[in-house]
Order: sequence, then C-alpha cells, then structure tokens
Amino acid sequence: MLLDNRVVIVTGAASARGIGKATAKALAAQGARIVILDLREADAQSAARDIGEGHLGLACDVTDKDACVAAANATIEQYGRIDALINNAGITQPIKTLEISGANFDAVIDVNLRGTLYMSQAVIGQMRKQQSGSIVCMSSVSAQRGGGIFGGPHYSAAKAGVLGLARAMAREFGADHIRVNSITPGLIQTDITGDKLTPDMRADIIKGIPLGRLGDATDIANACLFLASDLSSYLTGVTLDVNGGMLIH
Repeated sequence: MLLDNRVVIVTGAASARGIGKATAKALAAQGARIVILDLREADAQSAARDIGEGHLGLACDVTDKDACVAAANATIEQYGRIDALINNAGITQPIKTLEISGANFDAVIDVNLRGTLYMSQAVIGQMRKQQSGSIVCMSSVSAQRGGGIFGGPHYSAAKAGVLGLARAMAREFGADHIRVNSITPGLIQTDITGDKLTPDMRADIIKGIPLGRLGDATDIANACLFLASDLSSYLTGVTLDVNGGMLIH
C-alpha cells in the first residue's frame, strides 16, 4: 500500500462526481485514512461513510482561517498526525473581464487562492513537528493558457496565484521535509462541467487533445496519489500537467 496508515486531508471532497471525492477514494484504496472537508458537515460525513470505515468528515469553509485550524486540530486529535493535504476546494465563474465585479473577484480568489493558503498554514505546523508532509495544490490549465472553457479571467488569475504560492511554500519548507506541488488539470468531466458541454463543444475540444478524450476525475486522483506518496519523494515545487497533452509546451 502506497499510503498505509497515512492521514490525508482532502478539501472540497463531498461532491459525488468531483475530483475531491475521486481523490479521497483513490488514496483510501492505498491505505490512507481520509479526512473529507466540505462546507456542510452532513455532506462531508456522508462522503466519508461512502469511502468506508475509519474515515472522517468535517465541516470547513476554507476561506475562514479559524475553521481551517479547527479542522486540522480535529484531524490531529482523531489520528495524531497529518501526512498530506490535497487543496482541492475551488469555485469558478464563466464571466468575461469587463463583467467581473468586486464580489465576483473576491469570491473566486477567496476560495481558490486564500483557501489554499489558509489550509496549508493550518497543517504545516504539524508537518514540521513530524519533519514530513506533502501538500498538493490544485491549479488549472487555464492559469497557463490564459483562460479556460468555463472559468473567467479571475479564475485564471486565482489558479496562477496557486502556482506561485505552491512554489514559494516548496522553497520555504523544503528544509522541513515538506513537499509542495501543483496539479494543472485540463477539462475534467465532473458535476461542474458535465452538463454544460454540448456534443459539438465536446468534439471541438477533443480535437485539441492529443490523447483524444476528456479527462476523468480519476485521472487527477491518480496524480494526487503520486504526489502524496513516497513515489514522488524527490519532487517539490513542480507543476504536473494532467490534460491529455492539451498544453504541450
């Protein structure tokens, strides 16, 4: 088992077809004890039960630093350690530059970027005590190519900020044996995107993907598994593209 007896927190992991829940399942299958965080405690607990026995579901708004600290403390109280954090929680808004209001900007930046910072801050203290840990930050191909299919420019900006934050944390905490890496998914079929693609849109997008298909949540989950496990023990500050070749540099 790649994650035998490891404790992993996954944020935004209650959605049935989401990347977070797929990641929680993949990591649990490799022996990890999973702590699912989501806005509603009932949803988080239900998702934890779906994964199996021995997992925990907690309510946490990642834009609230105190809530992030409380979730980390509850994890430590339950399991005694935190081995990995998957910063998956995020939101998007499909609006154009001139339509972005202050409220739009704050909402998207808060969840995607501030939430990544706050949750990382909440676990780093414990990881420092252990002198080990892996943090995985969820960015997006839209940060690299300047826009996506469903995300506005403020989403691209937030996800680009995630890349910079992750690299800076990787540099700062490498001496503590804490690794921080990012994943940039392409277009992944989830609850957010699944019902918005017309057949024509799907066919047009696939033309630009060398592997000839859209991504599945499990594709991202397996990348998270790699980065959370010792298979990637000499990787920190990297950006792992998981997009079927959509963005070959």
